[in-house]
Amino acid sequence: MAAQDFNFLLATDSYKVTHYKQYPPNVNKIYSYFECRRKDRRDPQFPEVVFFGLQYLLKKYLAGRVITEEKIQEAKQFFQMHFKQKVFDEEGWRRVLEKYDGRLPIRIKAVPEGKIIPRGNVLFTVENTDPDFFWLTNYVETMLVQMWYPITVATVSREFKKILAKHLKATSGSLEGLDFKLHDFGYRGVSSQESAALGGAAHLVNFCSTDTVAGLLMAQRYYWCPMAGFSIPAAEHSTIISWGRSREKDAYESLLDQFPSGPLAVVSDSYDIFKACKHIWGDKLKERVMERSEDSALVIRPDSGDPADTLLEVIRILEESFGCSRNANGYKVLPSYLRIIQGDGIDLKSIESILERLGDEGWSVENVFFGCGSALLQKLNRDTLNCAFKCSYVESNGKGMDVYKQPVTDPSKGSKRGRLSLRKNSDGFIETVERGIGKPEEDMLVTVFENGSLLQDYTLEEIRKNARLTEDEIAPPQHNQDELNGLDLHHNKHIMNGVH
Repeated sequence: MAAQDFNFLLATDSYKVTHYKQYPPNVNKIYSYFECRRKDRRDPQFPEVVFFGLQYLLKKYLAGRVITEEKIQEAKQFFQMHFKQKVFDEEGWRRVLEKYDGRLPIRIKAVPEGKIIPRGNVLFTVENTDPDFFWLTNYVETMLVQMWYPITVATVSREFKKILAKHLKATSGSLEGLDFKLHDFGYRGVSSQESAALGGAAHLVNFCSTDTVAGLLMAQRYYWCPMAGFSIPAAEHSTIISWGRSREKDAYESLLDQFPSGPLAVVSDSYDIFKACKHIWGDKLKERVMERSEDSALVIRPDSGDPADTLLEVIRILEESFGCSRNANGYKVLPSYLRIIQGDGIDLKSIESILERLGDEGWSVENVFFGCGSALLQKLNRDTLNCAFKCSYVESNGKGMDVYKQPVTDPSKGSKRGRLSLRKNSDGFIETVERGIGKPEEDMLVTVFENGSLLQDYTLEEIRKNARLTEDEIAPPQHNQDELNGLDLHHNKHIMNGVH
């Protein structure tokens, strides 16, 4: 659907069209909030979330004049056919059109984008600003709850970054190159162009490496970033196998000719990754590979098999052919003109296992980049972080009442009560204050939208600063130092291209 054809009145769950008839008489305010519930505080996975994506939804779908007479008529006809009875509030929407020129009389307060918030806390609140339009608050729930997707992707991506940072720091002594260690391969694996845009941009909160063009465009158009991520020339299987199996070496050599400068990634498992590394890259084309520089590195890509076993075997073969050196932390590093990218079978569990095995066998994470597709952008859902939108406060005849749900069958689905604020307490922990007793000067929630106008406009640069890792999050793991010290690295034999 083109943006100009979007009808906000139709962007809700069907049953919400009937809810204006269901609230108590004389109600004049509905106040609701969004959170990522923490069902079990003993669960160590995703204890905190990255807040991201609301600005895109507000700019694209809610800001400005979103109601017109034409759209009211379209919705009226649609819901008449859909329900087979008259339930659509034509007059209510026309009053919004006449009184506010089609702009939405609601207020949204939210956490600044990029902030890291512990699970179980309020992330944004929604309320009507005009007592006549109390029913608007939860009409927008359907669209706003779709925030689960960019929040979840940004959170998963940041978990990858924490894992990579710990192992990179442990094996190299620095975090140089961290922002390029995880490349987004997920464009083709998502359900739509918009998913690719939202998910791709969410990954770019944490990294600068991607092939998902839609995410770059979203960061450019909605978050003021001219170019948020980067890529390099890379081969795919079609560009290799089109030469025929007998000319595999010619295919690789042609790539070296076509891209003599700058990094180049070559998928090398169309037939036999181990023979390709040993006999083609490590023998027939060895001199051509060694001619390249650190800025023009050849990046070999395995694309099948057990990711840890395959990667370790590839790096051993490359060591035999090209040698290695030892960095300041005592870990092995291939020559600077040669690296590996592992993009098959990567998720949070497998990447941790691979990095542990690399470190235990004496290899620095400097040698390897990773790509991730479906585990980053698609293998998740609203329940990954238990995202929910609930009403917590109402007013009738100007009198307020804190409300909540508390299902006897599932206490974890209990909701918060009253007006909410978010603060950092005296111990430095972020917490939600319920029942309207929070102090406004302590509230971390910022008004981002009011009566059809966007009031905050974050840049991706600001968001990245909010989401950066803390020192505690990059404390390195301990690899087996006794084994590392016992490794025979044959220094004089293996040093190539100086320090890598």
